[in-house]
Amino acid sequence: MSTATAIRATGLRKSFGDVEVLRGVDFDVERGTVFALLGSNGAGKTTVIRILSTLLRADAGTASVDGLDVAADAPGVREAISLTGQFAAVDEILTGRENLVLVAKLRHLADPGTIADELLSRFALTDAGARRTGTYSGGMRRRLDIAMSLIGDPPVIFLDEPTTGLDPEARLEVWRTVKALAGRGTTVLLTTQYLEEAEHLADRIAILHGGSIIADGTLAELTALLPPAKVEYVQKQPTLEEVFLAIIGSPREEAA
Repeated sequence: MSTATAIRATGLRKSFGDVEVLRGVDFDVERGTVFALLGSNGAGKTTVIRILSTLLRADAGTASVDGLDVAADAPGVREAISLTGQFAAVDEILTGRENLVLVAKLRHLADPGTIADELLSRFALTDAGARRTGTYSGGMRRRLDIAMSLIGDPPVIFLDEPTTGLDPEARLEVWRTVKALAGRGTTVLLTTQYLEEAEHLADRIAILHGGSIIADGTLAELTALLPPAKVEYVQKQPTLEEVFLAIIGSPREEAA
């Protein structure tokens, strides 16, 4: 693996009983980029994430994360990564700050209180830090969940469908968070079934279908695979999401 490659999957295969979910999955992810793995429900996206995060062993093929083989050096891979699943893994009884302090202590880091305060500030949660997370909105919970995953500064983060179940406003909050992570040099691999999400966030996009990667490239490269578009001049109508956000006011407008 080159020093510019953070994640590599080669020929990954996985079956559950008689069902072959992965049939030879191949892709590379460059360091400090956002890589989106697209696919419909049941396409095998979560299975790929579980293999790369050492939670599941592939039947065949190889994979490496941060230069470490996921099968031969699972403990090392776990030190280098963080995984955020489809649902926020926060303790609703604890406050936001207490959740962060707990994770910092579990990672045996010095001064967990300072770490928690810095992350609360970074994710615009300082004012909510003393509140129980059971009172948080969906977007706040997801931001806290991602903040918890950053404790220890892992170079690679896996986000498995991070905006599932979120409203449009909360989804935009998560998008800004993901962009900020990549801006700081963190490698992000996210799975999603939302095409717009991949379009907004990803440096490269791979489409998983039928157990293998059927397309992999930048948005421009994937768009070039389509036949030339027929040019028609029509009045553009706003999307429902644009209407929704215009009516309620965007988060930035509220903060201004």
